[in-house]
Amino acid sequence: MSACFSDRLEAAQTHARSLVCVGLDPDPARLPADLAQTAQPFYAFNRRIVDASFDLAAAYKPQIAFYSAEGAEEELAASIRYIRERAPHALVILDAKRADIGNTALAYAREAFDRYGADAVTVNPYMGGDSVAPFLARPDRGAILLCRTSNPGARDFQDLRIDGLPLYLRVAERAASSWNPHRNLMLVVGATFPREMAELRRLYPTLPFLVPGIGAQGGDLEATLQAGLDAHGAGLLINSSRGIIYAGGGAPAAIRAATVELREAINRRRPLAAAAHGTAAHGTAAHGTPEHGR
Repeated sequence: MSACFSDRLEAAQTHARSLVCVGLDPDPARLPADLAQTAQPFYAFNRRIVDASFDLAAAYKPQIAFYSAEGAEEELAASIRYIRERAPHALVILDAKRADIGNTALAYAREAFDRYGADAVTVNPYMGGDSVAPFLARPDRGAILLCRTSNPGARDFQDLRIDGLPLYLRVAERAASSWNPHRNLMLVVGATFPREMAELRRLYPTLPFLVPGIGAQGGDLEATLQAGLDAHGAGLLINSSRGIIYAGGGAPAAIRAATVELREAINRRRPLAAAAHGTAAHGTAAHGTPEHGR
């Protein structure tokens, strides 16, 4: 892989005409009955999801905890290999929320990029720049920093004021100003906080956001799109996990219908965002060029 991560993100979104990211979070208690007793039930379920959505999704996001809790790491690796075969345009985001110091961070980066072959990994920036740097060292791979997360407890720390600004804005400021020379950094910005998303988009118009919180967590899609779309009607990867993969009890037709519904709901709004900025929507993602807040 030689293209920079931001170009690969743009290509994935353009190919699928989509800003949809499908979360691959298999819960043993919710697996479809016809797959639950198979030898590799997570892999079988993920194949079903990918087969139903391969031409509709720009990215897939397996959450590593669902696999490691069940000793199913090989099913995770097999699922990623299947995505490469069935949806070669799509990015794979390993949702692992890694970070540590020194060689440990390097090992976590190797786990994500070499063991699992992920294109990007979610990273916790709490420990600072040296803990994030190993995940940003490869220009063709991305790091997605927790910034304004979708959970209710996000306010406990992310709203704390640091020199007059909330911590989540300080994270974004540092990320955009000095951590992103390869344009391979994204921010996690939850759909459950559209006001904060709008502020982040205003300050950092070209940084792409990974957006959890649509569907089961109660995030409003219209408010998210209004707050987060960039001047090209892009700049977002909108993740849906439970709302897609368990649609109709995990039936293939229902999974596909849910993915189509989300993609089309997003795409109806994208030209409006571009028109509001006076630009033409072209279905591409903006580059994550470093910018300072204004």
